[in-house]
Formats: sequence, C-alpha cells, structure tokens
Amino acid sequence: MSENALISVIDDDEVARDGVRELVESLGYRAVAFSSAEHFLGSSMIAETLCVITDLQMPGLTGIELQEALQSQGRHVPVILITAYANETQRTRALDRGAVGFLSKPFDEEMLIGCLTAAIKLHHHRVKCD
Repeated sequence: MSENALISVIDDDEVARDGVRELVESLGYRAVAFSSAEHFLGSSMIAETLCVITDLQMPGLTGIELQEALQSQGRHVPVILITAYANETQRTRALDRGAVGFLSKPFDEEMLIGCLTAAIKLHHHRVKCD
C-alpha cells in the first residue's frame, strides 16, 4: 500500500499487540511487533520504521517516554499512542510532543486507520522537506 512501509507495534499485552499488527498487515503495510519499548529501541528495525503504534502504559519505558527517547535520538518517527487508562494530562503531553494520535482502548479500527494514514503522510512530508 505505501512502498512497503514498516510499522512497529509495541505493546506488552500479546493479544493487543498481535491484533494491531494483524490490522496493520491487513492494510498492506509490513509490521513488526515488540513486547517493550526497550526491545524496539535496541532493534535493527528502528531505522526502517515509518510509524510507531505503542501502548501508553508498559513496564519499563512508557509510550510517552519512548516518544521522547526517539526525539532525543533525532528520530522524527510519527507515534500513535493507545491506552486503556487515558487521562487528559497524558493526552496533552503526548500530543504536545507531536503524537499523531492518542486512542483509548477499546478503539474503533477506523480511528487507528485514520491515524496511521496521517502518520505515513507526515513521514513522507518530513522526508521531502529534509
């Protein structure tokens, strides 16, 4: 669908992680799944990733901390955060730091698809401007 775009899915919940990965793959994207932010940050896939879809609350680094770690490394990868425990402070913090989406579980698949489409467009715009 989008030049073999790689989407990284990060969630400590295996069922949720696999569900999002399968949805992403059904849209024609390549997807890789990680059980933690640390595993993703230590992987070779980080350089290929065009978008990160991550859970907010995880052991170790949270989704927002992952977003901040990517930014501190100079990686301007669009991030979509998903959480079962949303609060306005976290939402504001994530969006102020550039998150493309902040979805509450259970989320509508169409909302995630919309966020993913926006993230891919944002990535392509950034690449053209760099």
